[in-house]
Amino acid sequence: MMGLRRVVISGLGALTPIGNDVNTLWASLVDGVSGAGPITRFNAEKFKTKFACEVKGYDPLNFFDKKEVRKYDLFSQFGIVAADEAINDSGFKQGNYNPERVGVIWASGIGGIMTLTEEIRAYVTGDGTPRFSPFFIPKMISDITSGHIAIKHGFMGPNFSTVSACASSANAIVDAFNNIQRGKADIIITGGSEASISEAGIGGFNAMHALSTLNDDPRAASRPFDKDRDGFVVAEGAAALVLEDMEHALARGARIYCEIAGAGLSADAYHITSPHPEGAGAAIAMRLAIEDAKLQPSDLDHINTHGTSTPQGDIAEVKAIMKVFGEHVYNLNINSTKSMTGHLLGAAGAIEALATVLAVYYDIVPPTINHFTDDPEINPALNFTFHKAQQRTVNAAISNTFGFGGHNASILMQKFFK
Repeated sequence: MMGLRRVVISGLGALTPIGNDVNTLWASLVDGVSGAGPITRFNAEKFKTKFACEVKGYDPLNFFDKKEVRKYDLFSQFGIVAADEAINDSGFKQGNYNPERVGVIWASGIGGIMTLTEEIRAYVTGDGTPRFSPFFIPKMISDITSGHIAIKHGFMGPNFSTVSACASSANAIVDAFNNIQRGKADIIITGGSEASISEAGIGGFNAMHALSTLNDDPRAASRPFDKDRDGFVVAEGAAALVLEDMEHALARGARIYCEIAGAGLSADAYHITSPHPEGAGAAIAMRLAIEDAKLQPSDLDHINTHGTSTPQGDIAEVKAIMKVFGEHVYNLNINSTKSMTGHLLGAAGAIEALATVLAVYYDIVPPTINHFTDDPEINPALNFTFHKAQQRTVNAAISNTFGFGGHNASILMQKFFK
């Protein structure tokens, strides 16, 4: 039986609240830039939360023609744009790959919630005549972005979408990793996109008391691990990664950012929205990722946490990290890039995996911004990379992503050596 193949990352793409391409995103992450600001996508005057992390300066007509753009919900537009950047970055061109061996595994937690909102609004404010758009269903369904990317580029390999709430795109990356490891594809474009800054999106999360309501200071609202954190800040955008069989990437002379060495998946089996108070499922996912990579906890240098800035979630994750890493925990650089990007929901796993890849590639750990007051329930001796990016050797790192329903995913990246 053939052994498992090694999987590398050869391309990256991003469209985010703090940068509309990878280079701008990375510069903003290192500089500690916040993407939060007043909501412009709808009138939020009567909502408890009036701010979010929106993508800025995005014009769909720079990427799609006028007729075509009507066929795509915003979450699909974001995904197609990010995937295009990653494909270009990866440099694979017709002739140096077999399209039947190139797949797309894409994620969205909510899919076309804007399209759903618009279509239902038009119906309920009308006279009862059903005048739905023929594009309504294909725009709304959350699998559609993987289809669009494959259609645009002619990729005929494995093609599907994953949904596990906020862990959705981490699951997509893990599925891409597993498929390439096992020889089911040579290249998979993976990642996630989300566009849920709508009345239903903000109103729904507000009703759960999940969102920050610091309306007077949006840029300081996402404050993971701070004593006065009061909920997450919704964000929109997309991130894409090109995963590739190592031998295939080397044969075509690809630039390799790093290697995905392991992944771990688990469930809290505890509550639909609250994390396990001791971080039991999170600890399982991290342990499994480390075992999968055939490493020890002491081999890790950095953890990009789920770190949503929620009262319960941040504490549970820290407990899990301390459980898994023991005394080595004090040697880790821990951060939460959500302090800058906000929470991209189903696309969070992808944008944070991308940030972790670049931390390994450049040996820089981006900061956790907005730290004002230590939480007495969180060990102050841990290095949360507060305020400023830190340069250090990052040989191996984990990106954690957890979702409503109790889904946990941990992805382990390491420096690439042949």
